[in-house]
Parts: sequence; structure tokens; C-alpha cells
Amino acid sequence: MSIRKYKPTSPGRRHGSVLDYSEITCTKPEKSLLRPIKKTGGRNNHGRITCRHRGGGHKRRYRVIDFKRNKDGIPARVATIEYDPNRSCFIALLHYADGEKRYILAPIGVEVGQTITSGSGSEVHPGNCMRLAEIPLGVQIHNVELAVGRGGQIGRSAGCYAQLTAREGKYAVVQMPSGELRRIHVECRATLGRLGNTDHQNVKLGKAGRKRHLGRRPHVRGTAMNPVDHPMGGGEGRTAGGRHPCSPTAVLAKGGRTRRRSNPTDKFIIRRRKKRRA
Repeated sequence: MSIRKYKPTSPGRRHGSVLDYSEITCTKPEKSLLRPIKKTGGRNNHGRITCRHRGGGHKRRYRVIDFKRNKDGIPARVATIEYDPNRSCFIALLHYADGEKRYILAPIGVEVGQTITSGSGSEVHPGNCMRLAEIPLGVQIHNVELAVGRGGQIGRSAGCYAQLTAREGKYAVVQMPSGELRRIHVECRATLGRLGNTDHQNVKLGKAGRKRHLGRRPHVRGTAMNPVDHPMGGGEGRTAGGRHPCSPTAVLAKGGRTRRRSNPTDKFIIRRRKKRRA
């Protein structure tokens, strides 16, 4: 996968870039695996905006992804590699030997015509899925379960991977994409390999319109507003806000805890992604 740049026929073209999508083999998705998506514009069931800067964007349909990978013992052939508008990585359509079709996240190394399996006895090859108890140490993995049978929750974006570093009794030690070390039960499943489309992070949108196509509305600084609109607004000329950064409802934006005080899974963390403050 490479990045394509156009001739600077306009300011947006000058600084923008796109993927060449050379890995994509099919442009029409599997109809049986499509579902409609209803847009909310960031509003809750009362019609009030609870998530700012959302709205508009191109119409999408959801591709049903198999995150559980629980179809054991049945080989599947990779039929297509496709683009998914709902995620940064590509997806692969599998045709199982019993006639069923499923989408999975497409890792690097998976090609059309290749055979994919899941469950005990699977080979150590990108795209195959098995329990953490069966995966060799040091292997890159993605789509990792946090609870047995729940389906993959960790490592699902473009170029992402976790790494199995050790096993201690009934728990495996996994290094998360953030650098955090966490214990996960060895019966949890993970898919081998690193997810593709690694150049996704290097694409430059180039103009505001491409951000609007993604469903993102303008983000206005609080210091640029009036006092009636934001706690950091007002003042003569440019100001630093006069207080700690906060939201329009005066909720502090930096330094606050983002996890619940009594999160039952915190006991499985060996090393946090951020250093604790003294």
C-alpha cells in the first residue's frame, strides 16, 4: 500500500494525499452482510447534543464483522479484500466450506485464495485464530478478547497489533498497542498477525471538506467564543482563557481520571500506559 499525491491544482490538492487502495480486490460488498446505520448527529434520545462536532458525512452501511471467530474446524477461502467505511483497516470476505460467508479484519499477508482457519490445530499464519494458550510467545496478534467468548476488543484499527509476551498459569501477559501490559485469560482468543493499511496514519486530508465527508463538523476553540458561549471566552484580544481548559459546561478537560474508580479489570494491569503521578 502506498500514498498518492496529486498535482497542486488547488490548495486542497496541494497538501492532500490519498491511499492508492492497491490491496482492494472488490468494490461491491456482500449484500447479505450489510446493515443500515442511523445517524444521530451526536444527539441522545432527548434530542440534545451530547457529543459535539458530529453531523453530516457520507451515507454508510455497516458491514457485519466476525469478531468472535468461533467457527472452528471449518476451513474458509479468502474471496475478496474490501474497503470498510466504518473502520480504518480493510476487511476480508471468507467463504466457508459449508457455504457460510463472513467478514473478518484483514491482516498483512492475507491474500485472495488463501485458506483461513480458527480453533485448535490452526497453523501459526496471519489471519488464523486460536486461544492465547496455543499461540507461541512473541507473536504479533490482533482482535484480542478481554473476556472468554465476548469477541475481539483490542487491536482492531489499521496497522495495529498487540504482542504475547508471557504465560503465567491461567493468564497470558499481553502488551497492548498503547504499551500497557495486561493479564488476559489463556482461553481468550486472538487472531495472528498485524492489521493492514499501515499507511492510514500518513494520509493528509488537505481540506476541510474531506473532514466533513467523514461526519466531523468544525471544532471551534473556546477562547475564540464569547463569555455567553464558553467559560474560556471573552477578553480583549487573544487570551489564554484565564483558567484551566474546560468544556462548554465547565468540565475540566485535562488531568482528570478517565476510568471508573472501582473498575474490576484494573487488577489485571501489570504496567500502565501512563506513569502514575507522585
